[in-house]
Amino acid sequence: MSTDPHPDFFARHTDLLHQAVERAAARDYWSPYPETPSTSAYGAGAPEVGEAAFRGLLGRPCPLEGHPTTGTVPAAEISPYGFPLGISYPCLAPEAAVATARSAAVAWRAASPDTRAGVAAEILVRLNAASFEIAHAVQHTTGQPFLMAFQAGGPHAQDRGLEAVAYAWQEQRRHPATARWSKPQRRGGPLVMDKTFTPVGRGVAVLIACNTFPTWNGYPGLFASLVTGNPVIVKPHRRAVLPLAITVRIAREVLAEAGFDPDLVLLAAERDDERTAPALATHPDVRIVDFTGSTEFGDWLEVNARQAVVHTEKSGLNTVVVDSTDDYAGLLRNLAFSLSLYSGQMCTTPQNILVPRDGIPTDQGPRTADEFAADLGAALDKLLGDPGRAAATLGAIVNAGVLGRLEEAAALDRTAHPSRELAHPDHPDAVVRTPLVARLDAEADEKTYTSEWFGPVSFVIGTDSTAHSLRLLHDTVRRHGALTASVYSTDDTVLDVARATALEAGVHLSENLTGGVFVNQSAAFSDFHGTAANPAANAALTDPAFVTGRFSVVQSRRHAPALALAEEDTDA
Repeated sequence: MSTDPHPDFFARHTDLLHQAVERAAARDYWSPYPETPSTSAYGAGAPEVGEAAFRGLLGRPCPLEGHPTTGTVPAAEISPYGFPLGISYPCLAPEAAVATARSAAVAWRAASPDTRAGVAAEILVRLNAASFEIAHAVQHTTGQPFLMAFQAGGPHAQDRGLEAVAYAWQEQRRHPATARWSKPQRRGGPLVMDKTFTPVGRGVAVLIACNTFPTWNGYPGLFASLVTGNPVIVKPHRRAVLPLAITVRIAREVLAEAGFDPDLVLLAAERDDERTAPALATHPDVRIVDFTGSTEFGDWLEVNARQAVVHTEKSGLNTVVVDSTDDYAGLLRNLAFSLSLYSGQMCTTPQNILVPRDGIPTDQGPRTADEFAADLGAALDKLLGDPGRAAATLGAIVNAGVLGRLEEAAALDRTAHPSRELAHPDHPDAVVRTPLVARLDAEADEKTYTSEWFGPVSFVIGTDSTAHSLRLLHDTVRRHGALTASVYSTDDTVLDVARATALEAGVHLSENLTGGVFVNQSAAFSDFHGTAANPAANAALTDPAFVTGRFSVVQSRRHAPALALAEEDTDA
């Protein structure tokens, strides 16, 4: 590591940045950050050092050196695995946060896109080195199982961050920094102008993060705003502050080393009885808002934060259409895992599974909708039969709201496969539940399945036919939104119609997933997350539209100096 007061991070990471741009264009598999939490990838002792770093944060004020404060946020985070974290954070009132961010932005806004991208790349390198510390922080604020917390909270989130850096850097380099404009005239010499084109950030950005995936969903907006020249106020969910506090700490360290004001990245933690997000998002000096969370607040932001460019990822009705299959066992295994992963507490988890009432053809014979629901329940039991394996898949229930929906679903009295309470082998106080599957009817139960049931709740819904299922897919996505859709069919015509339906509805489609790829997983540099084409999200992670609204290109022009004109005449 360089000890220079102002190291050239762009020179250090130029190859990485170019490679990221190329890989985003190719859409193939690529990641510079190893997803396996092993010593071969991260070095001897890395797991122990990371866990010790996490344990060292517990029960004390969060170490954010030099961070401005208007008070203290008392310790309130409680691990879903059953113990309080005991960490307090600096409190920064909305007015003070915005004013501080604005003051810090002057030199950063004047820096080149290359400089900003280099600093962002260095932040990501150091976040990757802290992946074990972050994994424990994610696990014990979200309830994710450790392996998932490591991957989704660490390397996969870093992939998404680097993807945003690549898009932001590339879009700012689309036009030349300078150009000479020469217009021929009918008489005399040409009109000649020298012009400059400078990408300028819009202003203060606010990142409003979620409880379940604070880094994976947060890093794209954080890094897209930074690289386009904007300071960022990070407003974490009050139950998941620590992963983003660690992120802010590392970002501030790198910014200071690079010679910039560390207040370009601020943490705006809130007390348990406060709701600062509305005041931050609608502050007249805030120009960018990134939000992941409920449809209700996302819709409110889109209507009320009119002074800002607002990017939202909300909720929706993720849907599976089952028509036929030649690998029924593989279908059930794949779907059971998708429903179980992190107890269904993912914005991409399927909720509505549409099956013709009279049945579907499979390689194991025809199956009615009732039989399909029973078979899916048996697949869940098989997957989650071993307590250790179940805990490593399910994690813990993140909050009381999820548990309440699970209890409400059970009270519908339509259960085809009940949820079970499991004991976690390592954390006896964790709340662990297996998925519930209810059997509904497309016509009689529309009110139930057109509401979102975030968590381990899914519905096998009997329809008139596959054509009816596809119409329901289209209509529910257009009205309520979805981040994922899936279809199972051995008929190419049905697959063609499903693709056309997904295009019309504006939702990403997965076809015949029976192996090791699951509908609720999304890979950076290849898969887009969200489409901005249905109500579930007004932005996609990550595409050019996600970054271009964060900056403007401002030009200046002047007549070319006489000396330059004379030189042109000489060259001619």
